[in-house]
Amino acid sequence: MQSRYEQFASSISSIYHSIQKIEKAEMVRYGTKGIFAQYLAALLGHPEGMTAAQLSDVCDKDKAAVSRAVADMEQEGLLTRESRDDNRYRALLRLTEAGEKAARYVACQAQKAVDAGGEGLDDQERAKLQEALALIAQNLEKISRGGMDA
Repeated sequence: MQSRYEQFASSISSIYHSIQKIEKAEMVRYGTKGIFAQYLAALLGHPEGMTAAQLSDVCDKDKAAVSRAVADMEQEGLLTRESRDDNRYRALLRLTEAGEKAARYVACQAQKAVDAGGEGLDDQERAKLQEALALIAQNLEKISRGGMDA
């Protein structure tokens, strides 16, 4: 019999890997890299633009990984950088027209995936699940920063 930890870790890992596979498959179908999906979705939600540091925080991704993806997305014409103080990392990132089109595709496909993933749950159950996941994430983040004894 699996412990609560094993069940939890296995389920979260399975969800994460499935999301990565879906992102990759949909972005390849669109003609670009799967890693861009979350960044495009985040930038779509911030039409005023955001810095790479902000994008890293919003997506909870390593700054170096964000920097590489931003460079690739800029090269593909999906976003632009508006330099501020000659510091590329503090530049304001904005979607281009092509980037916005890709981001809208991502948002549509992501909504379909979330709906399909939550099939069998009613709106109240979905809300409770989201609330529980947010609380678990917050608690585990606190532990990861301060250790188990903090």
